[in-house]
Amino acid sequence: MKPILILGVVLIVLGIGGLIVPNISWTETETVAEIGPVEINADQEKNVWIPTAASIAAIVAGLGLVVAGRRAA
Repeated sequence: MKPILILGVVLIVLGIGGLIVPNISWTETETVAEIGPVEINADQEKNVWIPTAASIAAIVAGLGLVVAGRRAA
């Protein structure tokens, strides 16, 4: 397969994934204070939002690369 086709398929898959999972969240544990052998920790939740427009743009760009790769063949 040509690299442009592979890139197009990857963009399509990532775009569909972005539409299915609109945000990714995880929890980080951060040390707030350390007094001798005692540690005080705080959990902090982080979120990354994936814009719908970016997912749609990735799908459209991926389709364009797949079409361009097929025409070049």
